[in-house]
Amino acid sequence: MSEIHVRPKIDGVEDRRDPETERVVKLPPNVAREPRRYGGVLLGTGVLLLLAGGLGIGGWRHYQADLDAAATAQEARTFVPKVRVAAVRASGSKMTVSLPATTTAFEAANIFARTSGYIEKRYVDIGDRVKAGDLLAEITAPELDHQIAQAKATLEQNKANLQQTQASRELADVTNARDSKLVTQGWLTRQQGDNDRLTLQAQQAAVGVAASNIAAQEAQIRILGQEKAYQRVVAPFDGVITQRNIDNGSLVQSQSTFMYALMHSDVIRTQMYVPQDAAFGVAPGVDAVVRVPEIPDRAFPGKVTRIATALQPGSRTLLTEVDVPNPDGALSPGIYCTVELLIPRKTPSMIIPADAVVFDENGQHVAVVENGIVHLQKISVVRDFGTEVEVQQGVKPGDQVILNPMVNLSEGSKVAVRDKV
Repeated sequence: MSEIHVRPKIDGVEDRRDPETERVVKLPPNVAREPRRYGGVLLGTGVLLLLAGGLGIGGWRHYQADLDAAATAQEARTFVPKVRVAAVRASGSKMTVSLPATTTAFEAANIFARTSGYIEKRYVDIGDRVKAGDLLAEITAPELDHQIAQAKATLEQNKANLQQTQASRELADVTNARDSKLVTQGWLTRQQGDNDRLTLQAQQAAVGVAASNIAAQEAQIRILGQEKAYQRVVAPFDGVITQRNIDNGSLVQSQSTFMYALMHSDVIRTQMYVPQDAAFGVAPGVDAVVRVPEIPDRAFPGKVTRIATALQPGSRTLLTEVDVPNPDGALSPGIYCTVELLIPRKTPSMIIPADAVVFDENGQHVAVVENGIVHLQKISVVRDFGTEVEVQQGVKPGDQVILNPMVNLSEGSKVAVRDKV
């Protein structure tokens, strides 16, 4: 095979000589030349240099990471977090307890018919205000009038019978007085004297019976007269008619027909059940405020007037009543309301922000800061007010508690107070 000798390229064209013909052949530039031997050496050297540089950079970065980790660990060991704290304050001398309640009338009466008959005239209706003694309705009962007339006639008979019996007694008295002397003188037998004496005693007893019959008949007339008075139905006290069940001409039966419902609402009575933790401070005279959701711009002051004294065993609550003056009639019986009781405290307690309370597997506690050192104190929550809680144990007034404490905060940790609220 012939060899081709390559000459240096001129104008971008390489010359090659054919050994057999001694001719120079011009080759185009895109014809690859034979690789030189020193190209591989240079490539290997470059790769080694790159590898050495990468290793150096990696080692440097690893060294820097170790330095950063050590610095972070040192900073963690010496880091003192800044926390926000709030002061524990003592609760007031009175605690406010808000409880649901229902309004009732101070006085309420269901008025029934006390005599039988027909309603002759009805004078009031639902919503009418009446005064004590006002006429509400009239009942007519003609047969009652007949009974009264008959009772009076019987009374006259009894009186006449009494007079007759008294005359008989006087006769027996005179006879016994005369015959007793004759018996003593022997003109009459002793049998006749005994008859005269016992006849006098019988007539005296008859006079007593006649007098008792008169008294019984007079009592019966008074009963009928009272039933006659019951034909006029009157209001027992001042109030408002809240229910009417009769009309003109209605038939009513004594003690069974419900005619009216009357309520006295100038004073409203509210009833509520106070829980045990607040019941020990409740007593007559404690101030109260009644609020109605439908009247948000007005509060109705009142006072505790009576308590049940004994708590109900099932619910451990104390039945309490509050009387509220209602001269303008703004409150009505039977509405839902809330009552705020201002109860004097029997045991001291403290108020802390709700953000300071931590609840975990150890129960409820707070983090108290004292001279920059954290102390975890268990607490006993009495009442939750939303943004604040009332506690009785674990803290004292003036203690600084941490707000929103960190989860990794432990007993004895060092902290710096950043802000006080």
